[in-house]
Amino acid sequence: MLKELIGDFSKLEPKPILVAGDLMLDTYTIGTAERISPEAPVAVIRVKREDAIPGGAGNTLLNLSALGANPTLLGRVGQDAAGDTLLQTLRNARVSTDPILRSKTHKTPVKNRIVAENQQVVRVDHEEYSILTTDEENEVISKLPGLLSSTTIVAISDYAKGFLTPRLLKALIEEANKQKLFIIADPKGTDFTKYNGVTLLKPNLSEAYAAAKASRQTPLDQVAEILLETYHIEYLMITRASEGISLYSKKGGREDFPVKAKQVKDVTGAGDTVLAMLAFCLANKLNLSTAIHFSNVAAGIAIERFGCAQITTKDLAMRLFELDARNKVFDKEHLSALRKALDHTP
Repeated sequence: MLKELIGDFSKLEPKPILVAGDLMLDTYTIGTAERISPEAPVAVIRVKREDAIPGGAGNTLLNLSALGANPTLLGRVGQDAAGDTLLQTLRNARVSTDPILRSKTHKTPVKNRIVAENQQVVRVDHEEYSILTTDEENEVISKLPGLLSSTTIVAISDYAKGFLTPRLLKALIEEANKQKLFIIADPKGTDFTKYNGVTLLKPNLSEAYAAAKASRQTPLDQVAEILLETYHIEYLMITRASEGISLYSKKGGREDFPVKAKQVKDVTGAGDTVLAMLAFCLANKLNLSTAIHFSNVAAGIAIERFGCAQITTKDLAMRLFELDARNKVFDKEHLSALRKALDHTP
């Protein structure tokens, strides 16, 4: 399979992809823990630097951009300082912010991670759940035909912050199906009804069991059968952390994909990496099994790094060569991958 992956790697080219979902700002306060506070039994962190990057659907978009895709982001930020920072970081990454809604009633979610010695000490969340107003829904829905006419695939990144209302999701899925686009949804919650009509649903293990209303003693195959019968989806892709990924089809059958990682350092954002890699591969017309193999390799790289990591085609090529280290013969496909691995641009 590895030789086939290296061959397919050469087929990955820039493609327009629409990411729709909840936006948030991920901030990192990074320093060293030098002593215990005299005020309470907690560490005192001496701050060395502070970083801010797009989180949620924004992380999926940055992963796509790092891979060399041409992603467009449909989301929402508030009219506040965090929203300004988030939009500027996207512009710095050469991402168009035109489709992003600036809401008067929404507060941009901020997740601040306090980090010392490469260990997350605590996370402080500033967020308020707020759904779109009817006028905001109308504004976003009116953009859908134009946005979808210029894309190849739709990736839905739902973080349950209120942007993806049932009405907006229904309009998005109906329009995407009308234009015969492949739709991937990374869901949230215990009721997947709002994702009816997507091509592929990508819950994690806990979400799958919760949505199926099944106990953890229930076999995974039975859980998948419940979900496939309940919701109108063609494929169910269950991410299982260190156990990899399991793919189920409406037509029957199961395929498992073990994850390959040298060392698990931080799983933050790994699901966004999988969503981005999956969308990028499918946009390039690779088959679903191959796309998941690539996603597993990308996720393996992501969890070896701290924080939300953006995986590039160079990273992917280097890892494929590491996994194929025994191969002494280089054909055209290997040489194409090697050129990307040596190039500093996607």
